[in-house]
Amino acid sequence: MQQPLALRMQCPPIPLVRIGLIGLGQRGMQTLQRYAFVKGAEIRCLADLEQERLDAGNDALQESGRPPARPFIGKEAWREVCRQQDIDLIYICTDWNSHAEIAIEAMNCGKHVAVEVPAATTIEECRALVKTAEQTRRHCFMTENCCYDWFALATQTLHAKGYFGTITHCEGAYIHDWRELFSAENDAARTWYRSSCLHGGNPYPTHGIGPIAQLLGIHRKDRFKHLVSVTGQAAGKNSLLGHTNTSLITTESGITVLLQFDGTTPRPYSRIQGICGTQGFAQKYPLLHLQHEGKLHEGAEAEIFLQKYLKGHAAELWLEGRSKGVPNEMNYAMDCRLIYCLQKGLPLDIDVYDAAEWSCLSELTRLSAQQGGALVEFPDFLNLSVEADKNSDMT
Repeated sequence: MQQPLALRMQCPPIPLVRIGLIGLGQRGMQTLQRYAFVKGAEIRCLADLEQERLDAGNDALQESGRPPARPFIGKEAWREVCRQQDIDLIYICTDWNSHAEIAIEAMNCGKHVAVEVPAATTIEECRALVKTAEQTRRHCFMTENCCYDWFALATQTLHAKGYFGTITHCEGAYIHDWRELFSAENDAARTWYRSSCLHGGNPYPTHGIGPIAQLLGIHRKDRFKHLVSVTGQAAGKNSLLGHTNTSLITTESGITVLLQFDGTTPRPYSRIQGICGTQGFAQKYPLLHLQHEGKLHEGAEAEIFLQKYLKGHAAELWLEGRSKGVPNEMNYAMDCRLIYCLQKGLPLDIDVYDAAEWSCLSELTRLSAQQGGALVEFPDFLNLSVEADKNSDMT
């Protein structure tokens, strides 16, 4: 079978990566500020719906000693930026529902894409992202910063050295107490949560699943096969509280993955990050915990042990970010690694198949949960033409 067109894809090197940044809300402004620390990239264009945000963006660029960017305003401003000849990378920081549309347009305009999580909200959008990346030979990188968390990077090295033996089970999550957002004065937050998070499944799966998928080599050594998912509604179907989603994924090789989403209970922040193998165990939350063949490391002792396994270029960038005192080391490592790979013409750490496999969980978990935990199969994004033929034969 022919190798999927966008797998380990290499594109011509880009000496200076010229960026068009679309969306200057909280994430967009944070991205603009972060790139003051990133070498080899320049923000050339900004697009937003509001002039005030564009002005704030250019003020931030100038305050950090960078030249101002060309501003584009309005509902169609993002399309104009995608068509600019002096742009190599479109960086998308808009609302979730627009991510896939902008990314597809950008790739069709010959641009590489970096898109905030999730890259898409439906399975069909995920398929469209994959098809477009394959047809245009353009990268679609989802900016899942948790893949550049120091624990994720260190445990990848440990796994490569056989520390865990055969991995049998992993756990990941996004648990974050957002209840204070739903005050009587914050109708925008309540509206956003109703439309985005009460859909029945896990609407925000990528923080929890990304590091696990990379550890397991999903679509490289293994693949997600099927899942079951349930969502609690004890506080009431229409309540903003208590809609905890729990999903259990099984891979083709038989590894199980527990994935959770919870934004409205008093539980402290956690991404769980649990790895269980025949010889070792590691978990980051709530307490850093390592165990290998009977020897236990906890807390600071475990961190000292793991720091020895921060190896490879991404880990070096994380350590560099820490030495520079950047606001968030994993964001720094992610951004610098993305630009480095584009400059060198290397395959990206997170490809379009990753973006599709992790993002499609939003709809897959909803479909399962709405059927009381029914078994749902994963799409095979590496073989969309084969999958289409199989579905056609079944109709």
